[in-house]
Amino acid sequence: MKVAVAGGTGFLGREITKALLDAGHQVVVGSRSRPVRNPIDSRAEWVSVDVTAPATLPALVSGVDALVDAVQFPNSPIENPRRGYTFERIDLGGTRNLVDAAKSAGNPLFIGLSGVGAAEKAPYHWLRYKWQEEQYIAGSGLPYVVFRPSWVYGPADVSLNRFLGFARFLPFVPVIGNGKTRINPLFVRDLASHVVAALEKDDARGKVFEIGGPTVMTMDEVIRTALRVTGKRRLLIHNPKPLMKLVASIVQFAPGRPLTPDAIDFITMDGVADTTKLQATFGLRLTPLEEGLAAYLKRQQ
Repeated sequence: MKVAVAGGTGFLGREITKALLDAGHQVVVGSRSRPVRNPIDSRAEWVSVDVTAPATLPALVSGVDALVDAVQFPNSPIENPRRGYTFERIDLGGTRNLVDAAKSAGNPLFIGLSGVGAAEKAPYHWLRYKWQEEQYIAGSGLPYVVFRPSWVYGPADVSLNRFLGFARFLPFVPVIGNGKTRINPLFVRDLASHVVAALEKDDARGKVFEIGGPTVMTMDEVIRTALRVTGKRRLLIHNPKPLMKLVASIVQFAPGRPLTPDAIDFITMDGVADTTKLQATFGLRLTPLEEGLAAYLKRQQ
């Protein structure tokens, strides 16, 4: 098939692009700029698009059989309203624009990436926007499959790898909150393999699937597992969430906007995916955390 990947230069999009190419599909990657330092896969075509500028999107979706929405704004989940990097504008607005462009281009299969916990009355605005994305996709008339990932990790993520970065030069690892946040961490390659499988999975059409790893863990357990894989022993120092939100309320005004109070909530919220429906439909193996980490961390040492 010919598949377009919006946001194909990001953490999720790159892995999805590689998996599609490895499966023999033709891939068109769409992003605002073509990366120079970390080029896209040479087997893929690249086009310049901006999901907030509808006039640019026909170049991406014309003639495709499927469209994958893997768009994330820079430094997500840290919103930067001054630069237009918000969940409302990029995630929700961008998805609506992609859906509209796809409808005008012949109704290709639309594969959306939402998030565990998306709901109309979710406690956080980003989850409410994700729910609104899902509703817009479902009401569009396009054939679609939506995945709701849990916390995703992999070689290029900036969350778990950040913890490991601290362990390289500190005798401890700082953890925001009490370390009891519950997630079932999802290996990015598992997400990509399910996206590829969804292309030809007729019984997945018109459905929403939660997707996460095979084991529910606390954040402390995740970090300790990563340290064990890299052969390091470090103390975990917990920083109270209220204190970190206070710090973030000040730091958010620093150049580069390194942290915000909302980002603290994002980092510390539970994200447990119920994979029952996913596994019944797709039947693909989900990678245990230690195995997924070992696939790339040992090579980086």
